[in-house]
Amino acid sequence: MEELYNIAGNLKRLREKYHYTQQYVAKEIGITCQSYQAYEWGVTVPRLKYFIKLAKFYDVPLDELIR
Repeated sequence: MEELYNIAGNLKRLREKYHYTQQYVAKEIGITCQSYQAYEWGVTVPRLKYFIKLAKFYDVPLDELIR
């Protein structure tokens, strides 16, 4: 369960670093805002294809999202 919070915290940290809204990030990676919120709140984990899209969107390696 701890890894969910690391992922959620990393996603929130990156989003806030660039001053993006949850809605903007969700639109850019092709999901609903509610789905993205669930990622940041640690309710769910993105599927692999969305991890990849998020890494590309933020221009970071995949491991930066999950560590």
